Order: sequence, then structure tokens, then C-alpha cells
Amino acid sequence: MASKVESLCEENIVPIIEKMGYDVVEVEYAKKVDGMNLSFVIDKESGITLDDCEKVHKIVDEELDKLNPTGDTSYILNISSVGLDRPIKNYKDFIRNKGKQVEVKLFTPLNGNKVFKGELINFTEEEVIISESGQEKVFKKDLVAQVIPVVEF
Repeated sequence: MASKVESLCEENIVPIIEKMGYDVVEVEYAKKVDGMNLSFVIDKESGITLDDCEKVHKIVDEELDKLNPTGDTSYILNISSVGLDRPIKNYKDFIRNKGKQVEVKLFTPLNGNKVFKGELINFTEEEVIISESGQEKVFKKDLVAQVIPVVEF
């Protein structure tokens, strides 16, 4: 059911949000502590404000009422920003973070290390490539547990 709801939303709701000038980074329909949640994670070049989330929520809520993707099953609608330290998961995330500092965490140690930090210089379907202290490091994606942006204050 979750993938069906997500697919319906990706086909019918995401284009509406994109026409409003936002990128939709993720659509998730999942059970949380407070029940079923339908979440849209949005972003834009200048960042997301609370006003952006409210504006998108209002439009999306009306469109979801018409679409009824959950077949009258109740859910909580969430609209949120990507967040500073959200893991880099999909193609859009990699594009947005290319040229920025990231941390690559591996499932098992490589040369005694499980964590590598550097500039994200490229990525493919199979690899993540960073520059660490001027040296290129290539990691097979199936060995990578997580890639996260480095947040410095």
C-alpha cells in the first residue's frame, strides 16, 4: 500500500509542488509513532522557510483530498525541508551536494577506517567519489552505509 500511495503522489502531487518552484526530494508514506504519515520533503535554491512549508501544505492538502491516495485511510500530512544533515540518498541529493564537503560512512573498515571526509566530486550508479586532502577516493555504493553533508558552524 505504501508504494502505491507514494507512486500516486509522485505522479499527481509532485508536479504541483514543482510548479510552485520547489524541488521534491522525497515522498514517504509510512507508519510512525502517531499513526500513518504522508511526508513530502522539499527544497529550493535559497532554502526552505516555515512559510514555504505552510504554503505547500495548504495546496497539497486540498489536492490530496481530491486524489484520496490512501482510500479514506487517515494519515498525518507533513511538509518539511531537507535539513542540514539529512543523509544523501538519491540522485537529486547528490546533485545538490556535488562540490560540498561530505562524510562517507562504510559498513566495514577500509584500510582501518570506516569514515572518510572530503569534497563530493562525482557519483555514478555504482560509485561515490570524493577528494580527501587532494587525493581522490572511490567507494563502491554497496559498501557505503551513509553519505551525509558536513555541517560546519
